[in-house]
Amino acid sequence: MNIIKLNAIDSTNNFLKKLSATQTLDNFTTVVTENQLKGKGQRGATWTSENGKNLTFSVFINHSKKTAHCLYAINILVSITIIEVLKSYDLTDLYIKWPNDILSENKKICGILVENVIKSDGKIQSIIGIGLNVNQKTFKNLPKASSLAQLKNRIFDKETLLKSIINALESNYKKKDRNDFLWKEYHSLLFKKGIPTVFENKDKSRFMAIIQGVSTTGKLQLQLEDDTIKEYDIKEIKMLY
Repeated sequence: MNIIKLNAIDSTNNFLKKLSATQTLDNFTTVVTENQLKGKGQRGATWTSENGKNLTFSVFINHSKKTAHCLYAINILVSITIIEVLKSYDLTDLYIKWPNDILSENKKICGILVENVIKSDGKIQSIIGIGLNVNQKTFKNLPKASSLAQLKNRIFDKETLLKSIINALESNYKKKDRNDFLWKEYHSLLFKKGIPTVFENKDKSRFMAIIQGVSTTGKLQLQLEDDTIKEYDIKEIKMLY
């Protein structure tokens, strides 16, 4: 297990991306920092984390064969792995909020950002960025955020938790060709699936719809009030809950 520990860095994803461009890395090489200064989230958002309290890390995977036909399957694999590990730590009411947030008891405790690089030979490298709220106790102006420590009322060993996630990710990656199983598991964990939910589009207009699932390209499939099914990209829609 190759873990590179840094005290402070702008973004573990950026660091690992630059590192992989200059040298050959073993699969599951991981960069972890105590203080991520410019962490990246979905929709161009930043991921902020209290210094030394949480896990902010990135994992490198060089895929052995061409997997461009289903890049979103990597997101699915990572999301399922995080939930699997958190269950082993007795976290409850765990769901995946599309596209890459992990919730426990309706609170966001983890964010995932997968960045894929397609090489000239068609093979793909993935940089998997994970921000997991572990021992942080306060989240100013973030009423929907929480942490393992808040939810379980105890302090967690971050290094043990990190190694558990990397080991589980490596183990599950070996099963990645079981696509049907992965998608079934992912959909079973999808937050608000089958429940009427309020959404907001790019024009800030709100509407009610029911989540039916996620397409192989990662788009959210919604049943609208006229019973039609429409797919939405991450930049087109936001769930309100």
